[in-house]
Amino acid sequence: MEFRPSESRMRSAPAEDISQTGRALLNLREMLLRGDFRAGERISELPLVPRLGVSRTPIRLALDRLANEGLLEASPTGGFMVRAFTVADIWDAIELRGVLEGTAARLAAERLTADDELDALRKCRDEMESMLAPTLESFAQYLDLNEAFHSALVDLARSPMLRRTLERVLSLPFASPSALVFAPTQIPQAEGMLVLGQEHHKAIVEAIEGRQGTRAESLAREHARLARRNLEMALSNKDFFSSVPGASLVRVV
Repeated sequence: MEFRPSESRMRSAPAEDISQTGRALLNLREMLLRGDFRAGERISELPLVPRLGVSRTPIRLALDRLANEGLLEASPTGGFMVRAFTVADIWDAIELRGVLEGTAARLAAERLTADDELDALRKCRDEMESMLAPTLESFAQYLDLNEAFHSALVDLARSPMLRRTLERVLSLPFASPSALVFAPTQIPQAEGMLVLGQEHHKAIVEAIEGRQGTRAESLAREHARLARRNLEMALSNKDFFSSVPGASLVRVV
């Protein structure tokens, strides 16, 4: 098997460095999406040591990983630069997620061997159904359930290769299933989108139950396109959009 450079270096690094790299990776990704760095800003290892509280080696590995994920790019003068994304880049990332999750839904329908394998998917669907009008306080739980639903769908596909490919897409700003799910208190139209999204969830589960692979694939792809509609709503309100994680990396023309 061929590994990307950052993966092979992480496999040969000491266990302590791998653990520190994981922490550095999570912290750096959060800082990037929070807007701690500007698009085009140069990032190097040494200034990050006191900020992250780890040595240069884990930081170097974390930066390599973020470059592989597409959030950073190599700087001509050394180190890395924060990538800038256009709205078209975000559309493409959402479309790619739809293709991959659609494939996952089709494979789930084709590879299902027992009805109880759908229990995790049903549990998420039912719990989200019970809180279709989440408050600002309960919205985090709703997002966790939404993420769990999409993860359970990929589990049912039984494809490690598909999961690895999807993970790379999901690392990009706005690409994850919950990145563009907004509470009704944030955007007035969001309540209708939550209802529509839940209808999609129910239909996807029914299609997999019925071993209808083509239908499940089409439904999952259509479901991913809700993210585009949500982003269009967010972009229509510049003040709101600026508060969305990852917005600082997007060039809006």
